[in-house]
Amino acid sequence: MKRNISVKHLSQTPIEKQKVELVERKCIGHPDSLADGVAEAISRALCKEYMAECDGGVLHHNTDQGEVVAGESAPAFGGGKIVKPIYFLLTGRATRTFGNKVFATDAIAVEAARDYLSTTIPTFDMNRDVIVDCRMGSGSTDLCDVFNTKKGHTAVPRANDTSFGVGHAPFSQVEQIILGLDEYIANEFRPKNPMLGYDIKLMGLREINTITITVAAAMVDRYCSGIADYVDMKAKMEESFGKVARKYTDRKVKVEINTADIIRKKSTSVFLTVNGTSAEMGDDGSVGRGNRCNGLITPNRPMSMEATSGKNPINHIGKIYNLLATDVAREACQKVEGIEEMYVRLLSQIGHPIDYPLVASVQCITKRGYDFKEYQAEVEEIVNHRLENITDITRLVIDGKLKTF
Repeated sequence: MKRNISVKHLSQTPIEKQKVELVERKCIGHPDSLADGVAEAISRALCKEYMAECDGGVLHHNTDQGEVVAGESAPAFGGGKIVKPIYFLLTGRATRTFGNKVFATDAIAVEAARDYLSTTIPTFDMNRDVIVDCRMGSGSTDLCDVFNTKKGHTAVPRANDTSFGVGHAPFSQVEQIILGLDEYIANEFRPKNPMLGYDIKLMGLREINTITITVAAAMVDRYCSGIADYVDMKAKMEESFGKVARKYTDRKVKVEINTADIIRKKSTSVFLTVNGTSAEMGDDGSVGRGNRCNGLITPNRPMSMEATSGKNPINHIGKIYNLLATDVAREACQKVEGIEEMYVRLLSQIGHPIDYPLVASVQCITKRGYDFKEYQAEVEEIVNHRLENITDITRLVIDGKLKTF
């Protein structure tokens, strides 16, 4: 059966030629990102448990409904204290029994969440700063039937929902800057400067040829002796972040750090925290409210509102199609020379095989001097090949090789 793949030319101003572009990323310690990370860690842990007990099969689950309820803290230069712990509520659905097997899904979820949090925010005192509460239910019977866990069913699962996924490529300069800064902070800057916390929001604005990067960064109080230390760190961040950003562009770049700070002799208000996240001081979080699966929030691009993290990687379209659409766009733009920009939309129908979407819609902006018809068939073949091998996404997700936020 032939797949419904539509590859069309798109008449639209490319992103780099638009006058205004906005790009955002909520880094690893932001409350929304903590919710995403916990949800995905639980899903992976459940997958591995199911596979170990069910001859490599993964049972129905979705853990994409978690909440972070902010705590209260009293930060102070040199070290403050947590007044009220952060509360993590784990919800969603998971298969508890299969044949004669019983799975301790709540215990698995709590352990996975606590392991993830202790690794992601190493400043946490896991005995005092965090409460993890699990209220997961069992899976819907209808959705379990769609899941195809029994022997004899087709190797390709059937879609659990009528939904869609979207992706785009290549990344613009601002998108590359935001992702590049996130990587630089995590791998180079923070290990040398532990005062910089884990809750960072990166907001990029390009107005024609001027790029402004606004950074909201929580500082860890135990590594900050006073206001002079804090101000010096801001200056160091501004200089080093600017150097990183300029590696991706020839445009003018401005970096501004913690613009809400008030530093006066008689009144001072700065972004100081005990553990490096605003989740300890009034900022709640929810799964799916932050970054899309490409790691960004991009209002200039088509996006899906689906939460990618925590959804099962077997047949949940909200996860699989978003990851696949993003990967297809990236691959096609790397392999096909004539594409300036590509947008991919994949739509499912509940109960139908996930490798046969109702439509795989691809829109391409052609580079100057190229004829769209010259590469149309090549793009269609890439899409078709990736759909034929769609279960590769499942394996990569379970192995932790694909990021979901």
